[in-house]
Amino acid sequence: MFEAVELGLTVSREEYDDRVRVLRRRLIEVQAELKDADFAVVVLFGGVDGAGKGELANLLNWWMDPRLIVTRAWERPTPSEAERPEYWRFWRDLPPKGRIGIFLRAWYSKPLLQYVHGVTDLSAYDAQIRRVVDFERMLTDDGMLLLKFWMHLGKEAQAERFRELEADPDQAWRVTARDWRHWNMYDDFVSGSQRLIAGTSQPRAEWTIVDGRDPHHRALIVGDRILAELTSALEEHRERSKRRGRKPRRQKNGEREGDEAAAVAASASVLDTLDMSQALSKSEYQAALRHWQGRLNRLARRAAEEHQSTVLVFEGWDAAGKGGAIRRLTAALDARWYRVVPIGPPTDEEGSHHYLWRFWRHLTRAGRILIFDRSWYGRVLVERVEDLATEAEWRRAYHEVNEFERRLTDHGMLVLKFWLHITDEEQRRRFKEREQTPHKRWKLTAEDRRNRRKRRRYVEAVTEMVRRTSTSEAPWILVEANDKSFARIRVLQEVSERLEAALGPPTDRTVSAAPQSPEVLGPTSR
Repeated sequence: MFEAVELGLTVSREEYDDRVRVLRRRLIEVQAELKDADFAVVVLFGGVDGAGKGELANLLNWWMDPRLIVTRAWERPTPSEAERPEYWRFWRDLPPKGRIGIFLRAWYSKPLLQYVHGVTDLSAYDAQIRRVVDFERMLTDDGMLLLKFWMHLGKEAQAERFRELEADPDQAWRVTARDWRHWNMYDDFVSGSQRLIAGTSQPRAEWTIVDGRDPHHRALIVGDRILAELTSALEEHRERSKRRGRKPRRQKNGEREGDEAAAVAASASVLDTLDMSQALSKSEYQAALRHWQGRLNRLARRAAEEHQSTVLVFEGWDAAGKGGAIRRLTAALDARWYRVVPIGPPTDEEGSHHYLWRFWRHLTRAGRILIFDRSWYGRVLVERVEDLATEAEWRRAYHEVNEFERRLTDHGMLVLKFWLHITDEEQRRRFKEREQTPHKRWKLTAEDRRNRRKRRRYVEAVTEMVRRTSTSEAPWILVEANDKSFARIRVLQEVSERLEAALGPPTDRTVSAAPQSPEVLGPTSR
């Protein structure tokens, strides 16, 4: 793989200067056009130490407008970064549409180093490679232009480069004892790199292997490739812009082929199986509320001490009681332990990134409870039903959200997802009640009424969502919410019991468990 580029090609200073004058002008021109494009660009550099990754990042910032470039080089995670899932810092730093990101090391450094140093075996290394592929596919499926350059040096060329830097008093600091230790492991690094490159060179995310020996040669190879790919991507963008005024006719609500209508009718079963008659008396509710809020308070304090993070997702019908259930949860918690994130239509900044970006950025440090009032499931619910996402977009979202949640649970987070269900009749009653109650009238919007008319399509979407994204690690919990008291206690009980299971038996150093009281709702293992 690498021998093919170890040709020692060089470019004279005169040729380099002539070509760079044209190349730089063209790069500035396409960068200016990119500002109004519907995609972002990431230029990623990997490869051996001393092959010119840092110099190329600086050179690209010199050739183009650095104000429109995000340049990142990640080292060992900071304490704050280490408390969050591994990819949090990469998602956080992704450039918005119309901008260029230049990344050094990025998500390739840790898997390779762990494998070469024997921290992970081949099976774990391959699993990390698959996670990289999934991540990059999410980005490219969303339209990102991902350009990956692997900067290579042969073993003797790398040693020569190190000695050259060490001989220069102004550059000697760039060569460390760690660099020489890695040089002594050169063959292991080459073997691991070949497997990494082969496993992650996918359509729209191919690697370009560059001989890093001659700075003029490597700069022109990288610059020419960026210019060619960016020019082609902008041409595709212009074609998309022309087609935007010629959208195909959308199906109106209720338009269905015969087999699709049958599928919709069958899809109601996941919600029809719920016993919507369940309710609590006022006295039962008050007793259960005191018990479960007290128990959750103790568990949350213990979770904070043991750095156990929790992510709670609330979805459900309009007027199903999501806000009321969340308030009963937060009333049991210290305000320092939780954060509630209400999700509405994306802002301009959020809309310029991958749709999952705004959820990644909200992930909190260890030991906290993060509560989403609506969530990333909007892609397969409202965006699907309202035709705000294409069918290809919402269909691939099932895999994308499963992968997102897997990153959270692999990091040790407890992820619970609640769908609060009310019948059509109960929703109609609550809408009328809101209309007639002055301090609740603001809650009822034209969008709520419009959504009611599409209930059948939402039932279809909810059922497919539950079927395709409820996993043992991140389950959907369907809550019978016709009775608000029952639903609130059910949510408190589920969170408490599952958090207690995640924490395991308390030790002498942890907060003592809550006193026992009769189970109001019974076991919640259904």
